[in-house]
Amino acid sequence: MTDRFDSAAAERRWQDKWDSESTFEADSASARPKAYVLEMFPYPSGRIHMGHVRNYTMGDVLARYKRKQGFEVLHPMGWDAFGMPAENAAMERKVHPGAWTYENIAAMRAQLKRLGFALDWSRELATCDPDYYGHEQALFLALYEAGLVFRKESEVNWDPVDMTVLANEQVIDGKGWRSGAPVERKKLSQWFFRITDFAEELLDGLGSLDRWPDKVRLMQENWIGKSVGMQFDFQLDAKAGEEDKVTVFTTRPDTIFGSSFVAVAADHPLAQAIAKDNPEAAAFITKVKQGGTSAAEIETAEKEGYNTGLGAVHPFDPEWKLPVFIANFVLMDYGTGAVFGVPGHDQRDFEFATKYGLPITRVVAASPDAADQPIEGEADTDPGVAVNSRFLDGMDTAAAKAEVIARAQQQRWGEAKTTYRLRDWGVSRQRYWGTPIPIIHCEDCGPQPVPKDQLPVVLPEDVSFDVPGNPLDRHAQWQATTCPKCGSAARRETDTLDTFVDSSWYYIRFASQPTDKPFDAAEANQWLPVGQYIGGVEHAILHLLYARFIARALSKVTDLEAPEPFAGLFTQGMVTHETYKSLDGRWLAPEELGVGEDGALVERANGAEVARGRVEKMSKSKRNVVDPDPMIERYGADAVRWFMLSDSPPERDLEWSEGGIEGANRFVQRVWKLAGAPRRATGEDKDLDVKRHQAIAAVSAAIEGLQFNKAIAALYELVAAVEKARESATRDSVIDTLLHLIAPMAPHLAEEAHALRGGEGLIATSVWPSHDPAKLVSDEAIIVVQVNGKLRDKMSIARGTPKDEVEAQALALDKIQAQLQGAAPRKVIVVPDRLVNIVA
Repeated sequence: MTDRFDSAAAERRWQDKWDSESTFEADSASARPKAYVLEMFPYPSGRIHMGHVRNYTMGDVLARYKRKQGFEVLHPMGWDAFGMPAENAAMERKVHPGAWTYENIAAMRAQLKRLGFALDWSRELATCDPDYYGHEQALFLALYEAGLVFRKESEVNWDPVDMTVLANEQVIDGKGWRSGAPVERKKLSQWFFRITDFAEELLDGLGSLDRWPDKVRLMQENWIGKSVGMQFDFQLDAKAGEEDKVTVFTTRPDTIFGSSFVAVAADHPLAQAIAKDNPEAAAFITKVKQGGTSAAEIETAEKEGYNTGLGAVHPFDPEWKLPVFIANFVLMDYGTGAVFGVPGHDQRDFEFATKYGLPITRVVAASPDAADQPIEGEADTDPGVAVNSRFLDGMDTAAAKAEVIARAQQQRWGEAKTTYRLRDWGVSRQRYWGTPIPIIHCEDCGPQPVPKDQLPVVLPEDVSFDVPGNPLDRHAQWQATTCPKCGSAARRETDTLDTFVDSSWYYIRFASQPTDKPFDAAEANQWLPVGQYIGGVEHAILHLLYARFIARALSKVTDLEAPEPFAGLFTQGMVTHETYKSLDGRWLAPEELGVGEDGALVERANGAEVARGRVEKMSKSKRNVVDPDPMIERYGADAVRWFMLSDSPPERDLEWSEGGIEGANRFVQRVWKLAGAPRRATGEDKDLDVKRHQAIAAVSAAIEGLQFNKAIAALYELVAAVEKARESATRDSVIDTLLHLIAPMAPHLAEEAHALRGGEGLIATSVWPSHDPAKLVSDEAIIVVQVNGKLRDKMSIARGTPKDEVEAQALALDKIQAQLQGAAPRKVIVVPDRLVNIVA
């Protein structure tokens, strides 16, 4: 045995052993119970970072633990490999996106393997591989045949420089995130998934996800946005083209007497009809289209409108006409594309009414006595009773809503209605590096699905990124094909799928990978749903919602039995690091820093002073990223893994520190030293045996509960106890147990020490130790002995010892006798099994 654990040698040795024996390959035919552990797969950006390390270490601990418990474990890895960053790299580096992506995958795979993760690499996949996206195209066509895919014109964020649709999240201050060009609203023919058909199912399903964080379920509930209210028509006092009414939906029909205007979206049929003969209206609509479509941007932008000159007749009063505006804060894709404004009780309406001098009437008050209280400064959104509302006066909100809906239905100008904030999922993207949508456009037959025997539709390699826009639009040879229905010349769809589609079903493909179809339902059903899914909270809405939808949609068209894809979800905290800036405002990396003569931080290159910034999430832009490779070189993979688990609860952010990783390395060496201790054939240590069973129970419960820092704390306690214990056969066996308990966290150390001590086989596949519940409580109690409230000694005594015996043993202690100096105590207080306080 060497004095110090040689991490580099151990890592090579045991990783080779695991690979040669296919230790972590999952067997779908196994009779053992199944456990599916999955972390959100990474984008192949080129290097893994400490956030990746923390995420995958957590999953790895659980996967290794489950395997030792006797489960057949599926713990796979793949790459979320399509998307704009690869196209950007192609433009900047003059390389093909595929070459850049696969080079990054190779580099990141090597980094992950260095950490010794118990991954089934035989199931590795990359979403940019035709073997993967060809099956995705088959699923698209299955959903298309089931009526769950459709095409329509939709308003989108359009970047006129990059010539592509942008997601709302890619619009920054009204400009494209990459080009910086002002984003325009534009109508394009887009492909959509009918996710709204599943709105109620997706909402109801949240109730069954009791192993998801409450905050994530709430975020999804809010995104689906179920609203119960009323839909009704405002008749117009004059026609605009063929338009003679405006349909609106409201969740607050009780405020109908507070109306002061009606507003329609720029793309509303009424707005379009007016704009035909009205240049001012047309100009306003053009201006509106130059803004983004994100909810945040619309909410914060100045509210603007164009008065059409039309009047909307109030349904309860034919003499009351509300001005009709075209407004920049109303979107055609939300609700009916029209609203009625109640500025007294909605802040957006208040801002609009204030700008255009429209009435602001109170129709909700704390009590009828407050009916005349003016609304000033901002809208009053507090609940109350109806006031200034004719026949509704005095009713609470619920009663007033019901009364308005009842009268509207009786008079046949409105009806009760349930709507959802959720919109159908637009999956078209005008870019190259994505899954080609398997549709053929024929002049005579319209859109036609690509025949299944022609899948995959493979991206062409000979593309150019010399000019902005989608290279597929310029690739006439690739586009040219024949109509599968009539045989005439036709063209391929040049849009590719949103990358969220790729990640919405990858977990199924991991579970079953036949060559002739996307998955075998019988095999997939053995593994699904994923038992534990781990990833960042930034994916709490879209990725998880889309995966839940696709699971339900596929259950309609296949024999898949898991409508909820992820039974358990854990959202880990970020890894953070202090940031540093030069005096001229440049972000500096940690390795660029030095220490000046006065102990202050300076730039290593020039000795210039450095300003410390906030502790923030590690990011390339702020250069506060710590590369795992140098840490592994210096301290070893197990120390890096250990630190990622030890310093804070896993749901909270973890601040990287050099001191923390050094402390983890010291612990690794302490365990190695214990493992090398010579065995003793005889002698028992009952107290240490109790500590062993307590540690097994604590570590097991902590891993099951994903409280990895608590598992680490329990192991620190056990190691300290072993170090202090006398040499005995019990101590030897406790060290053996210790190696099993640390194996999920520090697998190379555990294997090396297990072999050193003559252990048989791999510790990774051996049985997890069990604990004896009867030994979780020691027969011995440690009694604190105080004199006048100050700790003077401790003693070990059998639990339940009578008070007089406890008192006698305490008074007989040498340290206590020295304190009393022969005098009798005035009083002795005994707290059973805990404390003796002697009042001298």
